[in-house]
Formats: sequence, structure tokens, C-alpha cells
Amino acid sequence: MAAIPDAYRHLCQRGRELALLGATGGLLGWDQETLLPPKSHPFRAEQSAQLAGMAHRLATAPEVGDWLSACEDAGLPPDGPEASSIARWRHDYNRATKIPSALVEESERASGLARSVWATARKDSRFAPFAPHLEKLLSYARQMADLWGYTQQPYDALLEGYEPGWTTRQIETLFAQLQPRLMGIAQKAFALPSTPSRKNLSGHYPRPDQEKFLQSLLPRIGFDLAAGRLDTSTHPFCSGLGPHDTRMTTRYDETDFMVSLYGVLHEAGHGLYDQGLPENELGTPLGQAASLGIHESQSRLWENRVGRSHSFWKAWWPDLVRAYPNLAERDWRQAWQAANAVERSFIRVEADEVTYDLHILLRFQLETRLISGDLKVCDLPAAWNDLFLRLLGLKVPNDAKGCLQDIHWSMGGFGYFPTYTLGNLTASQLWQALHRDLPGVQPSIERRDYGPLLDWLRKKIHAHGRRHLAGDLIFQATGKPLGPEDHLSILEQKVKDLAE
Repeated sequence: MAAIPDAYRHLCQRGRELALLGATGGLLGWDQETLLPPKSHPFRAEQSAQLAGMAHRLATAPEVGDWLSACEDAGLPPDGPEASSIARWRHDYNRATKIPSALVEESERASGLARSVWATARKDSRFAPFAPHLEKLLSYARQMADLWGYTQQPYDALLEGYEPGWTTRQIETLFAQLQPRLMGIAQKAFALPSTPSRKNLSGHYPRPDQEKFLQSLLPRIGFDLAAGRLDTSTHPFCSGLGPHDTRMTTRYDETDFMVSLYGVLHEAGHGLYDQGLPENELGTPLGQAASLGIHESQSRLWENRVGRSHSFWKAWWPDLVRAYPNLAERDWRQAWQAANAVERSFIRVEADEVTYDLHILLRFQLETRLISGDLKVCDLPAAWNDLFLRLLGLKVPNDAKGCLQDIHWSMGGFGYFPTYTLGNLTASQLWQALHRDLPGVQPSIERRDYGPLLDWLRKKIHAHGRRHLAGDLIFQATGKPLGPEDHLSILEQKVKDLAE
């Protein structure tokens, strides 16, 4: 067996340095979305740009290439963890060295400024102030795509940064399969004679009561509050800054407690993944998430497969009634129906399971057109509104409920949105595999014992880090390639249950 070369140890040390810089940048980002004074955004953009440039120069230094080559020539076992790390590092190094540090800094600076403008534009529901910032970020994205290189279209190069192995054409093919089935399932739900609605549970749910309940819920599902925290932001998110430091946010609606409930279950899924990554592999690919689609599968599994189930609402109903006394007038079955209601709605993060992926299809179509130049930024609101009407049957009343609702474009996150649907499909496939592997898991979930579920996810997903490509990891965990059928069958059954 070949000895681990010194070059590998050098790579691990450099990776740890980069992880610490990344965590610092992540903390600045968390602070920007939660606590930063309004006038501080330009300086924060400079701070973030400086850190991004430092990290990029460290990651692309010539010695890193030398270390990689030395490791590749060392004859390490091809199926060993070190070989997997080297392959992922090589992928990242080859991409990073194609981009000059100055462009990384310029893009990060532009994103930092754009986020504050986006937040104000969204609050005021005015796209015009944000438009020039979006133009600039798209310009940087196109420059990077050209430098990275692509075979068919520039969006491929952007998608590779979030979901290695997927191409735009593959996503288009998958979405073409999903769209008619999803719209058909939605139409069946819309046609139910007695249509359930979240509005049926509208009431007054004071924010302090919501916060208290959520703080009691998180440790029960396995989230370590001594190693993480929950705050408030315009757009919910989760940042795994490093071992024992996971930051989550949600938002609150005092007329609808499900906004914060499902926001927290979603972000907690991300947080549980971050807390489950191998701590001793900090800085190596083995201590990183496999992909954004895999990350999203964890959040969607906890939000939808657990949080929208009969067992969740039945088991947690006494606690919910104590937290929100006006629920005493209802029963858990009514709440379950409200939580699973299929309704046309404007806001993606609050959408039901059936219509959610239609929101992603919309963003993917518009995003690819923006990158290619087929859609001009000034025409985005009208294009959004037109496609939203065709896919979801609603006339968008304003930009805040339309093209300004998501933070991703202000962050330069082009190529990100398809990972949400990949995550949905993966979550459903994992759920079916879980019940096949652990026939006794359902009774434990009904008892609010989520240990067996979390242990299974730790073993099948979390512990592997980025050792395997996402597609390989899914195959190993479920016994088959990623596909839409498990997800669609779950949604079809849910609509049947709602009809009963």
C-alpha cells in the first residue's frame, strides 16, 4: 500500500486555511443578512471582496498544482478516501485557476452591493433600482462561464459549480418530463370538491410564541442548539460556518405560523447535514457537502417528508395547541390538510409541494435566457409575469411577489435554482429507500423519535462528505439512479389522501 505523500498533508493544511477563510466570509454574510446597519453595506462589500480574493489566491497558488500532481503520481489506491479528495481538489483547482483573482474580487464586491439594493427594492417592490446591479452580475457570470469553458451553452459552466456532472440539456430534459405531470397533479388538487387551504388556520400567532415553539422543536429533531442558532432575515437561509457553528434564519408571519415552522424545518435539514459532516475532515472534500442538490434533499426531506406527514401533526398537536391556544378549536387532521393544501401562490419558499417545482421551472427558463442574452434585464419583470401566469395561473401583482422575491440573483447565484428540484427528487427517493432499509422507522417517527432517521441519513449521506459525485451517492443510498418517479408517486398519493 502506497504511503500518504507529504504533498497530501500540504493539501490538507491549505484546505484547512481555506475553510477558515470561508467560515469568516460566511460569518460576514450571515451578519449582513441579520444585523448589519444599512450604511455599512459598501464597506462590507469591500471586506467580502478582500477575503474572496485572498482565498482564491491561496487556492490557485502554483504549489497547489504541484502538490496535486505529486499526489496523482503517488500510486494511491484509486478507491481510497485520499484519491477521492485529490479528484475533487483537482476539479476545483482546474476551475479556479481559469478565473483571475481580480474578477473574483470584482464579482464579490458587486454582489455585496447588489444584496443591499435588492433588499430595499424588494421592500419597495421596485425592480428598476436593482436592474443595473443585475446587469453587472450577469456580465461577471458570462465572463466566468467563458473562462471556465463549456461544450454547449454558457449555463453549463455555471451549473457545474453547484451540481457537477449535470448539463443544461439534461436539466431541460428532466424538467420537460416533470412539467406536464406536475401540472396534471396540481389540476387534480385544484379540482377537489372541498379544497383545503392554509387560510383555514389563519389567526393570531405572536412571534414570541412561534420562537418559543421552534426552539423546543429543533433539539427534538436532532439539531444541536449549542452548536447553532436561529435568527431572522428577509430570505431564510442556513450557513454551516464550520464545526459547532451553524447559523439558520427564518421569517415570521403572525397570521400564519406555518411560514416560520416550515422555514425552520427546511433550514434545519441543511443544518443537520452541516452538523453531520466529518469534523476531522475540515478543509478536505470529505468534510464538505456532496453538492447543493444533495444539501437541498436534506432540507426538503425534513420539511416535507417529515413535517407535512400525518405522524408529525398528530404527534406534535398537543404541543402546538399549548403554543397556539386558538388551535384548540381545530384538530390535527384539519391542520394536516392545511399544511398540505395545494394552492396557487406567488412566493416560492411558501409554496406547497406540488406547485413548488413549477416555481423552479420558471426560474430555470428565465435564468438560462438571461445568461444567453436572449432575455434582457429590462424585460425580466414582464417575462416573469407572463410565464408565471402560464405555469401557475396567477397574475403577479407586483415585483416583490414576482422577480424580486429571491435573493439568489443578487448574490450572483446563477445556476443554483435547478438544485432545488434535484433536491426534491432526491429527498423522495431517499425517503422510499429509508423505509425499505428500516421497516420499523415509521413507528419511531410517530413517537417523535427521529434518531433512527437521522442515523440513517448520517450513514448514507452525511458521513461521506464529498467523497462521491452526487449521482453515485444517490445510487449507493437508494439502489438506483436519480429519477422523478418516487417524487411524483408521493405527490399523487398526497392528492388522493386530500380527496378522502
